[in-house]
Amino acid sequence: MLLPGGAYCAGLAREAVGTLLTRHGLSELCETATLATSELVAAAYRFTPDREMILRVRWQYEALRIVLYDQHPAHGSPTAAEECRDRRSRSMWLLAAAVDAHGGDWGLAPVLTPGGGTKSWALLHR
Repeated sequence: MLLPGGAYCAGLAREAVGTLLTRHGLSELCETATLATSELVAAAYRFTPDREMILRVRWQYEALRIVLYDQHPAHGSPTAAEECRDRRSRSMWLLAAAVDAHGGDWGLAPVLTPGGGTKSWALLHR
C-alpha cells in the first residue's frame, strides 16, 4: 500500500490493516496490529513529514509482518545515523510495549539505497 505521507495516513493505514485482517480471519490480531501500524506510520511521519511511505502486510509462517518503508534521507556520518536511529527507537516505546506483550518483535534499519530511507517493522504471532 502506498501512503501519500500526510499526518492523516495513520488513520488510513489502521483502517486498511483492520479490514484486511478481519477479512482473512485474523481479527484476534487487529487491536495490536492496528496500533503497531499506526505507530510505524507516526514515527515515519515525525522523521520524514509529507513524504510517501510504503506499507506491507504479510501473513507468513504463523506470524503477521507489518513493514513500513519511508524516505528518511541518508545521514552524512555513522554517528549522526546512529543518533537518529536511537531517537526514532526511543519514540516507538508504545509500539515496543504492544508488540512485546503479544510475544512479537519490532525494529528498524536503514534502507540501503543511495537516497536513504528507513525500514521499520513489527512481527506479531497468533
